[in-house]
Amino acid sequence: MKIAVVTGASAGIGRATALGLLAAGYGVALAGRRLSELEETAQLAGANAGHALPVVTDVADPGAVTALFAAVKLKWGRLDLLFNNAGMGVQGYLFEDLPVEKWNQVVAVNLSGSFYCAQAAFRMMKEQSPQGGRIINNGSISAHTPRPDSAPYTATKHAITGLTKSIMLDGRKYDICAGQIDIGNAATPMTARMQKGVKQPDGSMQVEPTMDVENVAKAVVYMDSLDLSANVLTMTIKATHMPFEGRG
Repeated sequence: MKIAVVTGASAGIGRATALGLLAAGYGVALAGRRLSELEETAQLAGANAGHALPVVTDVADPGAVTALFAAVKLKWGRLDLLFNNAGMGVQGYLFEDLPVEKWNQVVAVNLSGSFYCAQAAFRMMKEQSPQGGRIINNGSISAHTPRPDSAPYTATKHAITGLTKSIMLDGRKYDICAGQIDIGNAATPMTARMQKGVKQPDGSMQVEPTMDVENVAKAVVYMDSLDLSANVLTMTIKATHMPFEGRG
């Protein structure tokens, strides 16, 4: 049985991906800030619920991340996959009005949290026998193209690309692979607002199409289905009809 850690597993993309991995036969540590929602994710796995390990974790807290991976090592003794998915954004601020504390909050979760988890996973994958594993970072299509009024989110997601490539380069000698999945308009509670209209670069509001979040789960399972001699460095998966290719 392969072992995975999924951050942000209490809802949305993280929940769907954790359930997809459990259905594929993985043991999965479910990381998130709310125990009740992590337990709900585990219950949704049905017959596979016994292979889920809910661990309350704030990825912006290095100590909490250390405890998460210690729990994985204690239960399973190894780690094959980290899906670095936990993230946040802020809405309602023009660039010039964005409070510094909001900027710092997004950086702490999206970038520093991803680094803390990746470093802990990297160390575990390096030390285990046989060595190796895979780290998949959730980049978002904002790693390529920003939305209006999204500087903290967009900046951190661009930074995730550099983090992913650095992990891939530094992990080669240990058979540690790193890849990035850039997701556009998966139907989750976070994207529900798109049904009411999303601000476009010209200032207009437009309802944007979404895709079933199960597609993301399938994509992550596929990326990790490859043996460690092959790696999907980047994958973009998006709602077919959403404005992206020609955005702006």
